[in-house]
Amino acid sequence: MKHVVVFTGAGISAESGIRTFRDSNGLWEEYRIEDVATPEAWQRNPAMVTTFYNERRKQVMEAKPNEAHLAISSLEEFFNVTVITQNVDDLHERAGSSKVLHLHGEIMKLRSIQDPSLIYKVKNWQVAHDAQNESGHQLRPHIVWFGEMVPKMDEAIYITKAADIFIIIGSSLEVYPAASLVEFAPTNAQKFLVDPHANDLQKTEDITVINKTAVQAVPALVKNLITSHV
Repeated sequence: MKHVVVFTGAGISAESGIRTFRDSNGLWEEYRIEDVATPEAWQRNPAMVTTFYNERRKQVMEAKPNEAHLAISSLEEFFNVTVITQNVDDLHERAGSSKVLHLHGEIMKLRSIQDPSLIYKVKNWQVAHDAQNESGHQLRPHIVWFGEMVPKMDEAIYITKAADIFIIIGSSLEVYPAASLVEFAPTNAQKFLVDPHANDLQKTEDITVINKTAVQAVPALVKNLITSHV
């Protein structure tokens, strides 16, 4: 069974109504990165950081998987599929994808500051800035902030190296180290880039570029992959 690795960015979630950081009307227009998405921000003002992530969590809980999420999930009937995502929402999981690697963390989880291996699922969108676990450990958003290492990057590279088909969806390929994943895909792997804003440099690479949104392109791409490989 061929291994399909799907690498997704903010573009796929934007079509479910989750605002992105870099587009116009994006979240960064209301917040400074330094104030809400760095370890220093958490140390300085955990209440502001918590409010920011509460707002994002509420938005995620109100959103629903779109046709692109559902199409990716349907690939599992015919392929070995791994989703690697830069997104912190759980829309891939809710769409039915069974193997999802979150590079930048998960908005629906908190983790212990004292022991990062202690991770807790969040049931409600609103949490307190001084939330603690049963041992009295301070809990923080389970998010990889700017300036922090990406702990699952090595695992993502390992998965990508084993891809027969590598699909990039809705990523600007500007956020590193995640954007470097495409460099680890085997030279003989089929590669696709689905993004309406793919630039000329990306078009010169060994990648089939589809200048459409995820919802516009992914269902048809999935159908074509199934037809040609199964």
